[in-house]
Amino acid sequence: MIGGDGRLGSGGDVEIGRRIPLIATFMILVFGVFFARLFQLQVIQTDDLRLRSERNSVRTLRLEAPRGDILDRDGRVLATTRPAFGVQVIPHDVHEPDVVYPVIARLLDRTESEVRDVVGQPRGRKRFQPVRLAGDLSYDELARVESHLYALSGVVTDLRPRRDYVGQHLAAHLMGYIGEIQGSQLATRDFADYRQGEVIGQSGVERTQQAALRGRAGGRNQIVDVAGRVVGIIDEIEPVPGGSVQLTLDLDLQQAAEAAFLPDVLGEPDKIGAVVAMDVHSGDVLAMVSKPSFDPNAFAGGIDAESWKHLTTDRWKPLQNRAISGQYPPGSTYKAFVVAAGLEEGLIEPKRKVFCPGSFRMHGRTYRCWKRAGHGWVDMRDALAKSCDVYFYNLGVELGVDRLAFFARGFNLGRKTGMRLPQEMPGLVPTSAWKERRFKERWVPGETVSTSIGQGFNLTTPLQVAVSYAAIANGGKLVRPRLILRVADSDGRLVDGPSPEATGTVPVAPEYLALVRDALTAVVEEPGGTGGRARVAGVKVAGKTGTSQVVGLKHTEGLEEDEIAFELRDHAWFVGFAPADAPEIVVSAIVEHGGSGGTAAGPVVQKVLARYFEKRAVQQVPAEVAWFEVPHAGH
Repeated sequence: MIGGDGRLGSGGDVEIGRRIPLIATFMILVFGVFFARLFQLQVIQTDDLRLRSERNSVRTLRLEAPRGDILDRDGRVLATTRPAFGVQVIPHDVHEPDVVYPVIARLLDRTESEVRDVVGQPRGRKRFQPVRLAGDLSYDELARVESHLYALSGVVTDLRPRRDYVGQHLAAHLMGYIGEIQGSQLATRDFADYRQGEVIGQSGVERTQQAALRGRAGGRNQIVDVAGRVVGIIDEIEPVPGGSVQLTLDLDLQQAAEAAFLPDVLGEPDKIGAVVAMDVHSGDVLAMVSKPSFDPNAFAGGIDAESWKHLTTDRWKPLQNRAISGQYPPGSTYKAFVVAAGLEEGLIEPKRKVFCPGSFRMHGRTYRCWKRAGHGWVDMRDALAKSCDVYFYNLGVELGVDRLAFFARGFNLGRKTGMRLPQEMPGLVPTSAWKERRFKERWVPGETVSTSIGQGFNLTTPLQVAVSYAAIANGGKLVRPRLILRVADSDGRLVDGPSPEATGTVPVAPEYLALVRDALTAVVEEPGGTGGRARVAGVKVAGKTGTSQVVGLKHTEGLEEDEIAFELRDHAWFVGFAPADAPEIVVSAIVEHGGSGGTAAGPVVQKVLARYFEKRAVQQVPAEVAWFEVPHAGH
């Protein structure tokens, strides 16, 4: 640049020279502020900041995934997950235990010693791990604790998912329960990706569908101050809820079946036993009850020792699912299989009559009919309708124990049904070889007499009886009981939908099964039949009564029922299907120590069948839309 005096750069240098003091002043001020702040941090606040820096820490929390829902066949919720507020103590952060523990104990309505016992004296890394003091606070309890947190170092509240069985005792044995994973389970390949302390299904559907219901846990890294208070969150991964499992169960029928075990007299305990309702064609389990029962909600937050002891020492075993693992002599429900075997073997002429004098003698021993006066002359249909023991004594001896066993097994007795629930029992169908193997004794002919009316060594479960009568009802097809209708992921996408399965056919011709169905219809629908208490208005029902002895006759002979100790009374059976002409549903029920099958178990089946057809009648009513003219306001 050329200046006005002709010398190069002379004007700009003067201007820059004037600005230098201003720039220098500005820079001095900036550096002054900087050094002042540095002095404040390094000199004035150095102790405080060093303390804060040393005492702030990062805490990593596991965020449990909500367990998936269990639904009935119509999508109604049977088990779900709800939020639950809890209180935890982090031992390392409790600076004044003598102050904190008494206060939190009072807030939780506990004693200080109880709180100290729960917290213990952890060492090492365990000092940093939260110890749970309470797991399901009410809103009032939560508010009480929250309002004192400012003074309780090391005490925090949290929110976790908690399992909620909506119907409490309803279908408890099917639902199952959850619990902390056990060491033996962690050692298996099935639980390779689980960790100690995780909660899993321990029985029922909760156990069999663990993988579908589980979900995926998330996590959160948070900054906490010296008092354990959260002062910031570094990052977080949201948990993924578990998928849903839809059962074949019908809530309406389940409720009816549960109600059927209520006592006849208010104040008395519920009846003991089991019932199974099943679709005769698909094998869908529509209802399954076992009594006594339990509330699986007691396991949701970890069951306490006293409740667990009560459940495991109760003489009536409330944790046992009697429908699949209770094994009972089938009593006279067995007679339908004996008739089917006799027809198939050509030993029965349906119209040929046998005289029942009230007893049967063989090898010098007398076997009585349940009707002491005898039934007189009875043909096959009468014998089944009236449950004449003498008719079946004769037929059973003609067949022999091993042919009886062949047909009984052909109806799926003596082996598991294949229902995918743990703890199913196989029952027992005795043979001469079995007795030789089991007792090292030969089969005695008199034992065939008892076997032919479902007594002796015979053992069945209520589910087996339902499956075998479903085969009579549907024309001979053995179906595998199905409990799972649909499994979906957390977004509702179908993961699995097991199809109905047939496991075989019974070794009896369809025309003979039709004769058996006709005779079973007479059991319920005709005068003199033993199953009249199972009738349903407007629906023709077929079925069979049964009474299975708990002890030998010599212990109860000559006594009235109310004179016999409860635990010595006979078990009552009834199994029925309907409509008799085109069967859809089969219901099998046992009432332990209930006495007569027709009197005690028949009404249980009747209530379930009545609810089924009442519901079906409503569903078949065509939907109608009525239009009404609504008058305009002011007219």
